[in-house]
Amino acid sequence: MLTSRSLCSFRKLFRPERKVQLSHYQMVGHQQSDDILQGDLILPGTDRTTVEPFVPKLMVYEFRQDDPKKCTSARLRKFRLVRSLPSLKRIPPSAVVLNPTSSRTLSPEDRELVQRDGLVALDCSWNMSEDIFYRNIPGINKRLPILLAGNPTNYGIAGRLSTAEALAAALILTGFQQPASAILSLFKWGETFLSLNQGPLESYAAAKSPELSGLEEEFFGSHRG
Repeated sequence: MLTSRSLCSFRKLFRPERKVQLSHYQMVGHQQSDDILQGDLILPGTDRTTVEPFVPKLMVYEFRQDDPKKCTSARLRKFRLVRSLPSLKRIPPSAVVLNPTSSRTLSPEDRELVQRDGLVALDCSWNMSEDIFYRNIPGINKRLPILLAGNPTNYGIAGRLSTAEALAAALILTGFQQPASAILSLFKWGETFLSLNQGPLESYAAAKSPELSGLEEEFFGSHRG
């Protein structure tokens, strides 16, 4: 469960003087050793019995519609935190695909599914997104509960997350805080994303699937639908 205390500790990882050891999370999707899991990305107060056993497989299909200099998935690829898929057909049929048009919402109950089969993000321009997200996309399509974007391009806009924000949010909601911190630590606005969404993230991460709709209404009533 993501508590106020753990989220505050989580945000401390973004102090400029603290360098995240990204090598701990390279080669994503492979079993990590106990020694690796004792690295700098372990949240304060986390002991050996509560660390995540391994990093879920993180995959991205890139439509290459954005400025490469602003493309967050390109930066994640550079640091080997995600694997780029050559085509939509290569999406594993049982992987969770983050699709904002899906009628099903990602919840903490999806942790086992994410752990076993991984997460897929579709990296595209929001200006061209309708043509993409309404396609018949392989995998188990689910949307994130509503969150505010912290990135400079869509700052404060409900639902318009970057690929990095979407993957990090999905990981937090399903209980994988450490790889989420590795992702957000690559961006100056990573802490901003967490600060904007502290209340919703805490509530979503502690909720059952049927409760998410009510929580979205509570936090973002005017933005729903």
